[in-house]
Amino acid sequence: MTITGEIRGPDRPPRGPARRWRITSLEVLCAVLLLALVFQDRLVRLLDVPQLRTASTVFVAVCVQAMPFLVLGTLVSGAIAAFVSPNVLRRLLPGNTALAVPVAGIAGVALPGCECASVPVAKRLMQQGVAPAAALSFLLAAPAVNPIVLVSTAVAFRDAPMMMPARFVGSLLTAVVMGWLWTRFGHAGWIAERALRALPERTGESRWAVFAETARHDLVQAGGFLVLGGVVAAAFGVLVPVSWLETLSGQIVLAVVVMALLAVILALCSEADAFVAVSMTALPLLPRLVFLVVGPAVDVKLIALQAGAFGRSFAARFVPATFVVAVLCAVGSGLVFLGGAA
Repeated sequence: MTITGEIRGPDRPPRGPARRWRITSLEVLCAVLLLALVFQDRLVRLLDVPQLRTASTVFVAVCVQAMPFLVLGTLVSGAIAAFVSPNVLRRLLPGNTALAVPVAGIAGVALPGCECASVPVAKRLMQQGVAPAAALSFLLAAPAVNPIVLVSTAVAFRDAPMMMPARFVGSLLTAVVMGWLWTRFGHAGWIAERALRALPERTGESRWAVFAETARHDLVQAGGFLVLGGVVAAAFGVLVPVSWLETLSGQIVLAVVVMALLAVILALCSEADAFVAVSMTALPLLPRLVFLVVGPAVDVKLIALQAGAFGRSFAARFVPATFVVAVLCAVGSGLVFLGGAA
Protein backbone atom coordinates (compact mmCIF):
# COMPACT_ATOMS: atom_id res chain seq x y z
CA MET A 1 0.00 0.00 0.00
CA THR A 2 1.31 3.43 -0.93
CA ILE A 3 0.83 6.25 1.52
CA THR A 4 0.68 9.70 0.01
CA GLY A 5 0.45 13.11 1.56
CA GLU A 6 2.55 15.05 4.01
CA ILE A 7 3.54 13.43 7.32
CA ARG A 8 3.35 15.86 10.22
CA GLY A 9 3.25 15.62 13.96
CA PRO A 10 0.04 15.87 15.91
CA ASP A 11 0.78 19.51 16.96
CA ARG A 12 2.11 20.69 13.64
CA PRO A 13 -0.47 22.80 11.75
CA PRO A 14 -0.78 22.42 8.02
CA ARG A 15 1.28 24.87 6.05
CA GLY A 16 -0.67 27.50 4.19
CA PRO A 17 0.08 28.71 0.70
CA ALA A 18 3.36 30.53 0.30
CA ARG A 19 3.09 34.29 0.39
CA ARG A 20 3.76 36.04 -2.86
CA TRP A 21 6.07 39.02 -2.62
CA ARG A 22 4.42 42.14 -3.96
CA ILE A 23 5.85 45.52 -4.85
CA THR A 24 4.17 48.19 -2.72
CA SER A 25 4.47 51.96 -2.58
CA LEU A 26 7.15 51.60 0.12
CA GLU A 27 9.45 49.63 -2.18
CA VAL A 28 8.82 52.11 -4.99
CA LEU A 29 9.69 55.03 -2.70
CA CYS A 30 12.90 53.34 -1.55
CA ALA A 31 13.89 52.67 -5.17
CA VAL A 32 13.24 56.28 -6.17
CA LEU A 33 15.29 57.59 -3.23
CA LEU A 34 18.15 55.21 -4.06
CA LEU A 35 18.19 56.32 -7.69
CA ALA A 36 18.13 59.96 -6.60
CA LEU A 37 21.19 59.38 -4.43
CA VAL A 38 23.07 57.54 -7.17
CA PHE A 39 22.35 60.17 -9.82
CA GLN A 40 22.41 63.17 -7.46
CA ASP A 41 25.00 65.18 -9.41
CA ARG A 42 23.20 64.73 -12.73
CA LEU A 43 19.85 65.64 -11.20
CA VAL A 44 21.28 68.81 -9.68
CA ARG A 45 22.62 69.93 -13.07
CA LEU A 46 19.41 68.97 -14.82
CA LEU A 47 17.09 70.67 -12.34
CA ASP A 48 19.19 73.77 -11.74
CA VAL A 49 16.46 76.10 -12.99
CA PRO A 50 15.33 79.19 -11.02
CA GLN A 51 11.64 78.25 -11.20
CA LEU A 52 12.32 74.72 -10.00
CA ARG A 53 14.49 76.01 -7.14
CA THR A 54 11.65 78.28 -6.05
CA ALA A 55 9.11 75.47 -6.32
CA SER A 56 11.30 73.06 -4.37
CA THR A 57 11.78 75.65 -1.62
CA VAL A 58 8.02 76.12 -1.28
CA PHE A 59 7.44 72.35 -1.33
CA VAL A 60 10.01 71.64 1.38
CA ALA A 61 8.78 74.53 3.52
CA VAL A 62 5.17 73.31 3.40
CA CYS A 63 6.06 69.69 4.18
CA VAL A 64 8.59 70.45 6.93
CA GLN A 65 6.24 72.83 8.76
CA ALA A 66 3.23 70.55 8.49
CA MET A 67 4.82 67.16 9.20
CA PRO A 68 5.07 67.50 13.03
CA PHE A 69 1.38 68.34 13.28
CA LEU A 70 0.50 65.54 10.89
CA VAL A 71 2.44 62.99 12.93
CA LEU A 72 0.92 64.25 16.18
CA GLY A 73 -2.54 64.07 14.67
CA THR A 74 -2.11 60.48 13.53
CA LEU A 75 -0.81 59.45 16.96
CA VAL A 76 -3.83 61.04 18.64
CA SER A 77 -6.15 59.39 16.11
CA GLY A 78 -4.55 56.01 16.80
CA ALA A 79 -4.85 56.49 20.55
CA ILE A 80 -8.54 57.32 20.23
CA ALA A 81 -9.20 54.28 18.05
CA ALA A 82 -7.42 52.01 20.54
CA PHE A 83 -8.22 53.41 23.98
CA VAL A 84 -11.36 55.60 23.72
CA SER A 85 -14.66 53.83 23.31
CA PRO A 86 -17.49 55.53 21.40
CA ASN A 87 -19.61 54.66 24.44
CA VAL A 88 -17.99 57.61 26.22
CA LEU A 89 -19.49 60.09 23.81
CA ARG A 90 -22.83 58.29 23.76
CA ARG A 91 -23.11 58.53 27.56
CA LEU A 92 -22.28 62.24 27.52
CA LEU A 93 -24.84 63.25 24.90
CA PRO A 94 -28.19 64.66 26.04
CA GLY A 95 -31.32 62.74 25.21
CA ASN A 96 -32.75 65.73 23.30
CA THR A 97 -31.37 65.58 19.73
CA ALA A 98 -31.40 69.35 19.27
CA LEU A 99 -29.17 69.70 22.35
CA ALA A 100 -27.07 66.65 21.49
CA VAL A 101 -25.99 68.19 18.16
CA PRO A 102 -23.92 71.10 19.58
CA VAL A 103 -22.56 68.86 22.34
CA ALA A 104 -21.38 66.33 19.76
CA GLY A 105 -19.83 69.16 17.76
CA ILE A 106 -17.92 70.48 20.76
CA ALA A 107 -16.84 66.91 21.55
CA GLY A 108 -14.73 67.13 18.41
CA VAL A 109 -12.37 69.36 20.40
CA ALA A 110 -11.68 66.58 22.89
CA LEU A 111 -11.75 63.67 20.43
CA PRO A 112 -9.69 64.78 17.44
CA GLY A 113 -9.12 62.73 14.33
CA CYS A 114 -8.57 63.13 10.62
CA GLU A 115 -11.41 63.24 8.11
CA CYS A 116 -10.90 59.60 7.20
CA ALA A 117 -11.13 58.52 10.84
CA SER A 118 -14.26 60.54 11.60
CA VAL A 119 -16.42 58.62 9.11
CA PRO A 120 -16.05 55.16 10.73
CA VAL A 121 -16.35 56.73 14.20
CA ALA A 122 -19.63 58.40 13.21
CA LYS A 123 -20.88 55.13 11.75
CA ARG A 124 -19.97 53.31 14.95
CA LEU A 125 -21.84 55.93 17.01
CA MET A 126 -24.98 55.37 14.95
CA GLN A 127 -24.64 51.62 15.46
CA GLN A 128 -24.49 52.20 19.21
CA GLY A 129 -27.71 54.18 19.25
CA VAL A 130 -26.52 57.78 18.90
CA ALA A 131 -28.94 59.96 16.94
CA PRO A 132 -27.74 60.35 13.32
CA ALA A 133 -27.87 64.15 13.59
CA ALA A 134 -25.45 64.12 16.53
CA ALA A 135 -23.15 61.56 14.87
CA LEU A 136 -23.02 63.65 11.69
CA SER A 137 -22.26 66.78 13.69
CA PHE A 138 -19.33 64.98 15.28
CA LEU A 139 -18.23 63.70 11.87
CA LEU A 140 -17.90 67.27 10.57
CA ALA A 141 -16.47 68.83 13.74
CA ALA A 142 -13.80 66.34 14.82
CA PRO A 143 -11.34 66.89 11.95
CA ALA A 144 -11.82 70.67 11.93
CA VAL A 145 -11.99 72.00 15.50
CA ASN A 146 -9.54 69.75 17.34
CA PRO A 147 -6.51 71.32 19.08
CA ILE A 148 -3.97 69.97 16.59
CA VAL A 149 -5.69 71.63 13.65
CA LEU A 150 -6.18 74.88 15.56
CA VAL A 151 -2.54 75.03 16.69
CA SER A 152 -1.28 74.29 13.20
CA THR A 153 -3.51 77.07 11.86
CA ALA A 154 -2.20 79.51 14.47
CA VAL A 155 1.40 78.59 13.64
CA ALA A 156 0.84 78.90 9.89
CA PHE A 157 -0.97 82.24 10.15
CA ARG A 158 1.26 83.93 12.71
CA ASP A 159 0.77 87.25 10.93
CA ALA A 160 -3.04 86.86 10.99
CA PRO A 161 -3.89 85.67 14.53
CA MET A 162 -7.65 85.96 14.01
CA MET A 163 -7.58 83.26 11.35
CA MET A 164 -7.55 80.52 13.99
CA PRO A 165 -10.73 81.61 15.87
CA ALA A 166 -12.40 82.36 12.53
CA ARG A 167 -11.70 78.80 11.39
CA PHE A 168 -12.89 77.33 14.69
CA VAL A 169 -16.20 79.19 14.65
CA GLY A 170 -16.83 78.62 10.94
CA SER A 171 -16.14 74.88 11.20
CA LEU A 172 -18.14 74.41 14.41
CA LEU A 173 -21.08 76.32 12.93
CA THR A 174 -20.95 74.10 9.85
CA ALA A 175 -21.14 70.97 11.99
CA VAL A 176 -23.94 72.25 14.22
CA VAL A 177 -26.07 73.72 11.43
CA MET A 178 -25.82 70.48 9.41
CA GLY A 179 -26.82 68.51 12.50
CA TRP A 180 -29.86 70.70 13.06
CA LEU A 181 -30.79 70.54 9.36
CA TRP A 182 -30.67 66.75 9.54
CA THR A 183 -32.86 66.85 12.66
CA ARG A 184 -35.44 68.91 10.79
CA PHE A 185 -35.32 67.48 7.27
CA GLY A 186 -33.31 64.24 7.39
CA HIS A 187 -34.82 60.77 7.01
CA ALA A 188 -33.41 57.53 8.37
CA GLY A 189 -34.23 55.87 5.05
CA TRP A 190 -31.53 57.94 3.35
CA ILE A 191 -28.89 56.12 5.41
CA ALA A 192 -27.91 52.64 4.28
CA GLU A 193 -29.07 49.86 6.59
CA ARG A 194 -25.50 48.60 7.04
CA ALA A 195 -24.59 51.88 8.75
CA LEU A 196 -27.25 51.38 11.42
CA ARG A 197 -26.82 47.66 11.99
CA ALA A 198 -24.95 46.92 15.22
CA LEU A 199 -21.72 44.98 14.74
CA PRO A 200 -20.15 42.53 17.19
CA GLU A 201 -17.16 43.73 19.17
CA ARG A 202 -13.76 42.51 18.02
CA THR A 203 -11.93 40.58 20.69
CA GLY A 204 -8.44 39.17 21.01
CA GLU A 205 -6.70 42.13 19.35
CA SER A 206 -4.17 44.09 21.37
CA ARG A 207 -4.99 47.73 21.89
CA TRP A 208 -1.40 48.65 21.16
CA ALA A 209 -1.66 46.76 17.89
CA VAL A 210 -4.79 48.75 17.02
CA PHE A 211 -2.99 51.96 17.98
CA ALA A 212 0.05 51.16 15.82
CA GLU A 213 -1.99 50.04 12.83
CA THR A 214 -4.37 53.03 12.95
CA ALA A 215 -1.52 55.53 13.33
CA ARG A 216 0.44 53.89 10.51
CA HIS A 217 -2.58 53.83 8.20
CA ASP A 218 -3.50 57.46 8.90
CA LEU A 219 0.10 58.65 8.53
CA VAL A 220 0.61 56.90 5.20
CA GLN A 221 -2.72 58.11 3.85
CA ALA A 222 -2.53 61.67 5.18
CA GLY A 223 1.17 61.93 4.27
CA GLY A 224 0.31 61.27 0.65
CA PHE A 225 -2.20 64.11 0.68
CA LEU A 226 0.36 66.37 2.37
CA VAL A 227 2.87 65.69 -0.40
CA LEU A 228 0.15 66.37 -2.97
CA GLY A 229 -0.66 69.62 -1.22
CA GLY A 230 3.00 70.61 -1.16
CA VAL A 231 3.32 69.92 -4.88
CA VAL A 232 0.17 71.95 -5.62
CA ALA A 233 1.38 74.84 -3.44
CA ALA A 234 4.75 74.81 -5.21
CA ALA A 235 3.13 74.69 -8.65
CA PHE A 236 0.65 77.35 -7.60
CA GLY A 237 3.46 79.73 -6.69
CA VAL A 238 5.46 79.13 -9.88
CA LEU A 239 2.98 78.35 -12.67
CA VAL A 240 0.07 80.64 -11.81
CA PRO A 241 0.85 84.21 -12.91
CA VAL A 242 0.68 86.83 -10.20
CA SER A 243 -1.66 88.86 -12.40
CA TRP A 244 -4.24 86.05 -12.24
CA LEU A 245 -4.17 86.04 -8.46
CA GLU A 246 -4.38 89.82 -8.34
CA THR A 247 -7.43 89.65 -10.60
CA LEU A 248 -8.94 86.92 -8.42
CA SER A 249 -8.22 88.91 -5.26
CA GLY A 250 -10.16 91.82 -6.73
CA GLN A 251 -13.25 89.64 -7.26
CA ILE A 252 -13.93 88.33 -3.79
CA VAL A 253 -17.02 86.29 -4.69
CA LEU A 254 -15.20 84.48 -7.49
CA ALA A 255 -12.19 83.92 -5.21
CA VAL A 256 -14.43 82.35 -2.55
CA VAL A 257 -16.03 79.98 -5.06
CA VAL A 258 -12.69 78.99 -6.60
CA MET A 259 -11.06 78.30 -3.23
CA ALA A 260 -14.07 76.29 -2.05
CA LEU A 261 -13.94 74.09 -5.15
CA LEU A 262 -10.15 73.80 -4.82
CA ALA A 263 -10.59 72.51 -1.26
CA VAL A 264 -12.95 69.80 -2.52
CA ILE A 265 -10.60 68.71 -5.30
CA LEU A 266 -7.30 68.77 -3.37
CA ALA A 267 -8.67 66.77 -0.39
CA LEU A 268 -5.85 67.84 1.93
CA CYS A 269 -5.43 66.59 5.47
CA SER A 270 -6.84 69.07 7.99
CA GLU A 271 -3.63 68.99 10.05
CA ALA A 272 -1.64 70.28 7.07
CA ASP A 273 -3.98 72.38 4.92
CA ALA A 274 -3.20 75.64 6.76
CA PHE A 275 0.40 75.54 5.56
CA VAL A 276 -0.82 75.23 1.98
CA ALA A 277 -3.33 78.07 2.40
CA VAL A 278 -0.78 80.42 3.96
CA SER A 279 1.47 80.03 0.90
CA MET A 280 -1.21 81.61 -1.31
CA THR A 281 -0.18 85.10 -0.23
CA ALA A 282 -1.68 86.89 -3.24
CA LEU A 283 -5.21 86.00 -2.11
CA PRO A 284 -7.14 87.78 0.65
CA LEU A 285 -7.73 86.00 3.95
CA LEU A 286 -11.44 85.34 3.39
CA PRO A 287 -11.08 82.98 0.39
CA ARG A 288 -8.31 81.15 2.23
CA LEU A 289 -10.57 80.81 5.28
CA VAL A 290 -13.26 79.30 3.03
CA PHE A 291 -10.60 76.85 1.79
CA LEU A 292 -9.83 75.80 5.40
CA VAL A 293 -13.48 75.42 6.46
CA VAL A 294 -14.75 73.60 3.37
CA GLY A 295 -11.83 71.15 3.06
CA PRO A 296 -12.40 69.09 6.26
CA ALA A 297 -16.17 69.06 5.61
CA VAL A 298 -16.35 68.22 1.90
CA ASP A 299 -13.69 66.77 -0.38
CA VAL A 300 -13.45 64.00 -2.92
CA LYS A 301 -12.13 61.36 -0.53
CA LEU A 302 -14.80 62.20 2.06
CA ILE A 303 -17.51 61.91 -0.59
CA ALA A 304 -16.28 58.41 -1.43
CA LEU A 305 -15.98 57.43 2.24
CA GLN A 306 -19.45 58.73 3.11
CA ALA A 307 -21.01 57.00 0.11
CA GLY A 308 -19.35 53.74 1.13
CA ALA A 309 -20.28 54.02 4.81
CA PHE A 310 -23.77 55.53 4.61
CA GLY A 311 -24.88 54.87 1.04
CA ARG A 312 -25.05 56.87 -2.17
CA SER A 313 -28.51 58.19 -1.41
CA PHE A 314 -27.15 59.78 1.77
CA ALA A 315 -24.07 61.26 0.07
CA ALA A 316 -26.12 62.71 -2.79
CA ARG A 317 -28.09 64.81 -0.28
CA PHE A 318 -25.59 65.41 2.50
CA VAL A 319 -22.56 66.50 0.44
CA PRO A 320 -24.13 69.39 -1.55
CA ALA A 321 -25.87 70.72 1.56
CA THR A 322 -22.65 70.56 3.56
CA PHE A 323 -20.75 72.40 0.83
CA VAL A 324 -23.23 75.30 0.77
CA VAL A 325 -23.45 75.51 4.58
CA ALA A 326 -19.65 75.40 4.95
CA VAL A 327 -19.15 78.24 2.47
CA LEU A 328 -21.81 80.40 4.13
CA CYS A 329 -20.51 79.73 7.65
CA ALA A 330 -16.93 80.46 6.58
CA VAL A 331 -17.93 83.74 4.96
CA GLY A 332 -19.97 84.77 8.00
CA SER A 333 -17.20 83.89 10.40
CA GLY A 334 -14.64 85.67 8.23
CA LEU A 335 -16.66 88.86 8.13
CA VAL A 336 -16.95 88.84 11.92
CA PHE A 337 -13.37 87.89 12.88
CA LEU A 338 -11.31 89.13 9.94
CA GLY A 339 -13.24 92.28 9.17
CA GLY A 340 -11.32 94.58 6.86
CA ALA A 341 -8.46 92.08 6.54
CA ALA A 342 -10.77 89.61 4.82
